[in-house]
Amino acid sequence: MFESLSNRFDVIFKGLKKTGSIDESSLDAALRDIRRALLEADVALPVAKSFIEKVKKESIGKEILRSITPAQMITKIVNDELIMALGSDSSELKVNESGNSIYLFAGLQGSGKTTTVGKIGNYLKEKKNKKVLLISLDTSRPAAFDQLKKLSEQINVSILPKVEDQLPIDIAKRALQFAQLQEIDCLLFDTAGRINIDQTLMNELNQLEKEISPTETLLVLDSLTGQEAVNVATDFSKTITVTGTILTRVDGDARGGAALSMKYATNCPIKFMGMGEQMNAIEVFHPERIANRILGMGDIVTLVEKASETIKEEDAEKMAEKLKNGEFDLDDLLSQIRQMKKMGGISNLMKFIPGLKNMKDKIPQKDNPEDSIIKQEAIILSMTKYERNKPKIINGSRKKRIAAGSGTSISDINKILKQHRKMSDMMKKLSKKGMGSIDPNMLGGQLGAGIPNDFLKNKF
Repeated sequence: MFESLSNRFDVIFKGLKKTGSIDESSLDAALRDIRRALLEADVALPVAKSFIEKVKKESIGKEILRSITPAQMITKIVNDELIMALGSDSSELKVNESGNSIYLFAGLQGSGKTTTVGKIGNYLKEKKNKKVLLISLDTSRPAAFDQLKKLSEQINVSILPKVEDQLPIDIAKRALQFAQLQEIDCLLFDTAGRINIDQTLMNELNQLEKEISPTETLLVLDSLTGQEAVNVATDFSKTITVTGTILTRVDGDARGGAALSMKYATNCPIKFMGMGEQMNAIEVFHPERIANRILGMGDIVTLVEKASETIKEEDAEKMAEKLKNGEFDLDDLLSQIRQMKKMGGISNLMKFIPGLKNMKDKIPQKDNPEDSIIKQEAIILSMTKYERNKPKIINGSRKKRIAAGSGTSISDINKILKQHRKMSDMMKKLSKKGMGSIDPNMLGGQLGAGIPNDFLKNKF
């Protein structure tokens, strides 16, 4: 998400840095480029206009600190205004400590609403340790209940049993009674969607909202619809009390206009971003982190959170003990490769690391890091357990067998053995002298061994 906007901003700010000093004329030119970039990203016109006015007001007459350049000051101002446009502060999903937490989900048909209900149910169960109940109020779509039931089984939470020919309002009443008897913590109501907003849909939502008194009324919007998502959000907000929005399919949206316009349209925060069909493919929305990503400043906090979510505590303890003893075999290297794949691969991780957001586009196709780690995994899996534990025994004949089994060449085998030796040496150094003994350039070069050696040198 935001790829096109991020790339445009990158070009604009590089141009500002070249000018050295910035006068009102060069500032106006930069602001025109920023405005054009926002509009091309499908940001609503009133939002783009307001954004530019605020940046200009902050920039003109601003005292330039001695430690930074004017371009850096303007970058900071733009960053601050992006955070404000995106919602200023991250707004956590409200979860009541005592009593029920009730969530009403609304949105148009095809926005990914039912899948999102499953994702939030999984989030509440896994992250908040809550007992969850899913409720299907969509009586107009024949397969609606079955779809939600499959999701409930997938994430192992309860679903309110179906009773034929009940109206949504009656289902909601039954759900409240059921939750009280079963001591349910969180109730998630999946409402019916429509192709277009109509009065029947709005009246139904209004009645449901009054009946269940939701803790949060969450509007699910498809970010790929861009400006239309903003129009839908505005219409819904006129009828029901929207407390937060959830943007779906952000992994397929390179523009990001919906996200930048949503706070303006609804006056309520974006709570989550959905990225894919998997039940864990949802991310809490943090405006300051998104702003940093847009401006190429990276997002180390989210990267660390992703790592902590995918690393099992017992595995981390085992690895820590091995590293303490200076041990690092090919099974450990395989574990690191798989860990990187779980986190989305090198290309996905680059956008979280400051200065590397455009790196994947500059790596030649033949040096694709994703192909490299797949090849490495195949090579290690073609080895015997003994060979993985004792890589030094791998001689010429063993290399031929491993190459044939993995569909690679002997030179590929040599590369991964060399990479392992370097990492093993680093681990031994670390165990003896501590982290200060590690050469950071050497460590960075081991990132999957899929990045050209001279690339980082040229980049920094």
